[in-house]
Amino acid sequence: MTGCCAHESKSLATVEAGGNDQALRAVTGEIRHDWSKKEIAEIYHSPLLELVFAAATVHRQHHDPRSVQQCTLLSVKTGGCSEDCSYCPQSARYDTGVQAEKLLDPETVYMAAKLAKESGSTRFCMGAAWREVKDNEQFDSVLSMVEKVKSLDMEVCVTLGMVNLEQAKKLKDAGVTAYNHNLDTGEEYYSKIISTRDYHDRLNTLKNVREAGITVCCGGIVGMGESDSDRIDLLHTLATMEEHPESVPVNALVAVEGTPLEDRPQVQISEMLRMIASARITMPRSVVRLSAGRMQMSMAEQALCFMAGANSIFAGDKLLTTANPEFNADKEMFASLGLKAKTLEQSGCC
Repeated sequence: MTGCCAHESKSLATVEAGGNDQALRAVTGEIRHDWSKKEIAEIYHSPLLELVFAAATVHRQHHDPRSVQQCTLLSVKTGGCSEDCSYCPQSARYDTGVQAEKLLDPETVYMAAKLAKESGSTRFCMGAAWREVKDNEQFDSVLSMVEKVKSLDMEVCVTLGMVNLEQAKKLKDAGVTAYNHNLDTGEEYYSKIISTRDYHDRLNTLKNVREAGITVCCGGIVGMGESDSDRIDLLHTLATMEEHPESVPVNALVAVEGTPLEDRPQVQISEMLRMIASARITMPRSVVRLSAGRMQMSMAEQALCFMAGANSIFAGDKLLTTANPEFNADKEMFASLGLKAKTLEQSGCC
């Protein structure tokens, strides 16, 4: 991790805009776990450009603002999931054109990871459309995938649904760096999106992952019909954890035909900026990942997200089953914006 953490206590420049500017004056960039919902709401609702400026200032206290981590996400087991997540095309309950497929073999996954590394990714994420991990041959195969990818000297992330402590320890021993398990939204709105597991189930998985010594990748989705209060609730849950998630993905909903959320409008860039900037201010050292939805964003809009504190992206032409900008497109964007791919040594959690 780079930056000038010694200046954490230094206050931000005075904000002269109207509205909730006083909330931004109080932002120092220090690491806190005692945020109130009122404080986060005042930050979130601040004048947008001033909010982005404040977040950019905090970002520079803890990170190199030009360095962006590239991650690659591969679906190692696609479709057929028993859950009813309203946004997900991999649910067996919806007719989205996504067919259930068998688990990939470890060698295929290894070759995909090798290609990702050659293209600039330092983290390789493997996702399986499972409700939960089961102790069977498929889990053993995933452990083999982890070992192979780890041999490439990459960060290894998995997202496999719910895990118990013993399973989390096995993943850690195999070489898993991080476990992705998003909370998706605030607790109050959660039941309107998913009914097949509750919020406590997600928090319990995060607890097991932490106890096993694996870093946490946890964020949410913007644009599912939730209110600003629901987004603030999510930020509050994340920012008041005993340890902030090392990685916080901020996803814009990709409305997929056949899912219950297929008619949701495209997320506005201002909504993404508020979430990214608020996450950066409340969780200064976390990697804030600009995740799903980049296909619908212009380069200028993505640049604003980087300015607001995002410092990681998913690279490669697919995010599980939805389209994503290709490596070459991101390479051109980095060159245009003066960004550089973060090296493994610069990563914040390894």
